[in-house]
Amino acid sequence: MQHIIKIITIITILVFAISCKNKIENKDVITPIEENTEIKQPDKHQHEASAVQLNDGKKWEANIETTEGIKKMQQIMASFSKKESPSAYTSLKESLEFEFTAIFEKCTMKGESHNQLHNYLKPMLGLFDGLESTNLDTCKESYQTMNKHLSHYNNYFE
Repeated sequence: MQHIIKIITIITILVFAISCKNKIENKDVITPIEENTEIKQPDKHQHEASAVQLNDGKKWEANIETTEGIKKMQQIMASFSKKESPSAYTSLKESLEFEFTAIFEKCTMKGESHNQLHNYLKPMLGLFDGLESTNLDTCKESYQTMNKHLSHYNNYFE
């Protein structure tokens, strides 16, 4: 089962990488995992393709399946109690990746809202690796960052 989840994750990452090579307009940018979310203008010389952008200051409309998937990931994080066991973080990672993959499978979003959803989801890929670390501090740090990131979903999508 774990082998199948890894294959699905790799395929999802490849599809994600191929499908998201769209240009992003120069709008207000919000960094996805900041503690205090703030709007800032991007530097003209800096390309912020991975930063989530609001829709002219408004939230993007997300499909219900995406919002439910994020809520499930938030619930998984909230119910995680074995914070002193590196092996428990591996199980947490697998549960989160399952929901993450389901979000991609059920996504019906199109256009710029779809692009912004990918900008929101992309930072999670690196956090999954940290949850699988044998170093407890790395696991805890990835957990905290993932938790913060998931809490910002409603800042961008309704």
